[in-house]
Amino acid sequence: MTAPLTPPHQPHPHHAAWPAPDPAGPEPDGVPGTATELRQAAVVSVVSLVAGALLGLLWLWLAPRVQLVSDGKAVFLKDGEGESAIGTDGTFVLLALGFGAVAAALVFLIHRHGGIALVLGLALGGVLGSLLAWGVGVWFGPERDVVAHAKRVGPNVFFEAPLELNLAAAAMLAWPIAAMIVHLALTALFGPRDPEPEDGPWPPVPGATQG
Repeated sequence: MTAPLTPPHQPHPHHAAWPAPDPAGPEPDGVPGTATELRQAAVVSVVSLVAGALLGLLWLWLAPRVQLVSDGKAVFLKDGEGESAIGTDGTFVLLALGFGAVAAALVFLIHRHGGIALVLGLALGGVLGSLLAWGVGVWFGPERDVVAHAKRVGPNVFFEAPLELNLAAAAMLAWPIAAMIVHLALTALFGPRDPEPEDGPWPPVPGATQG
């Protein structure tokens, strides 16, 4: 008696594709898998957080200073209009918008694809970077205890107020919003395109066999 042969229509087990495709690897169109996208998004968030320190230092350097003066009993603004305070917020927002746009452009140039993970990484990193920038500017800026500062310099002597953000919520959103908009725009303009579907002849050829 002879051993049964493998049917010709069934491939031999040793003929299977090797190695097996990696579920975390890139898709056929070059888009990375989910695990890779999550790693990339995490790196983007961490780098954005570190870049927030630079934003804070730039804000500390470029923001207009608010001048205060004491009469020995109370502390007053040198400029009653408060334009310097508005300029402090405006400087932070403009810098944050620029950081967000640059971050989005760099991420797109490096990865050359979109994806919700990268967009969320940019957004989260923008918020964290803005919070760190705010903290750096306040920490390394003028003394935060205004009363103690006024007592130390004496009456009728001008001194700088601590850096503050009057519109902190809007300032914290400037970076992530700019990053998401720029990245989505670059992806829409220069990102990979889905292949066009191959349609059959139209109108149908008379007498054609239906598959």
